[in-house]
Amino acid sequence: MELPADREYYVALRVGDPDEVRLLRGDLTSYRAEAIVNAANSQLLPGSGVCGAIHSAGGGSITEECERIRERGALAAGEAVATTAGSLDAQYVIHAVGPVWHGGNSGEPTLLERCYRESMHIADGLKLHTIAFPAISTGAFGYPIEQAAAVAIPAVVDTLRSARHLVMASIVLFDRATLDAFARVAFAQMNPSSRTSCPISIGILD
Repeated sequence: MELPADREYYVALRVGDPDEVRLLRGDLTSYRAEAIVNAANSQLLPGSGVCGAIHSAGGGSITEECERIRERGALAAGEAVATTAGSLDAQYVIHAVGPVWHGGNSGEPTLLERCYRESMHIADGLKLHTIAFPAISTGAFGYPIEQAAAVAIPAVVDTLRSARHLVMASIVLFDRATLDAFARVAFAQMNPSSRTSCPISIGILD
């Protein structure tokens, strides 16, 4: 599948009716979803990248709730927890701690998959219908983008299939190069022999 070269686009993976996974470029902090996922560190501290942007845009109430959670102990890689969304256009922020990349032989794929699944389980337990992710661990934690996409996409598709309340899961990518990488992986994975195969299409954003 040739990706649009000069138009803003999204990739839609039709998991059911109306269940959909969507890949697109955008600003996660302004994206409209009932829950947005923060690529958090184990101490739930404001950091760089999407983590810092979420804390900054959401205001002090997010940081204060993270401080209360941190008093109970740090989160391990693969774990997630929900807080208020503060000033963000969402009901909750789900803080998921991704793995640091150590070459791929230290359990990173399993931990990254757990981040996506656990975040969706939390959102589904809160009876939410929409959730939006960043590309967890691909920033400061160094996870290669294509390999992260190969874990994230089937994890989100498979978890959405079994969700009771969630109907839309978006992965909101920071730039065009990352969207293109996720899109290529999605098209490569959606073949009839794949356990997560589902109809896939490209839409154009005006």
